[in-house]
Amino acid sequence: VQLQASGGGLVQAGGSLRLSCAASGSIFSINAMEWYRQAPGKQRELVAGITNTGTTNYADSVKGRFTISRDNAKNTMYLQMNSLDSEDTAVYYCHALGYRDTSHYSRLPFDSWGQGTQVTVSS
Repeated sequence: VQLQASGGGLVQAGGSLRLSCAASGSIFSINAMEWYRQAPGKQRELVAGITNTGTTNYADSVKGRFTISRDNAKNTMYLQMNSLDSEDTAVYYCHALGYRDTSHYSRLPFDSWGQGTQVTVSS
């Protein structure tokens, strides 16, 4: 299963961006989708996650500013980011867990990462 992240870019502090992450391949189900980010010199951190039933969780640093959502019919996840500040500058990665169909009519778990999209917030 492949994940394609998009929507990053350069934005001024206080501005907004919307990231997308589209999953493709022989997908049977996607149980959870998450956004992580990694700033220069820092460890990768979880930003937000959403289950297939819509339960969400957020890092304290983004609560009230970021909103995660997903379109199960399109196997796509979104991250609406508002009130951005320089601390949000990072490469954002999407991550998904679920099950995929195989050529032998069975299902196997998958754990996939997207390629990352750069978000830069200028102050």
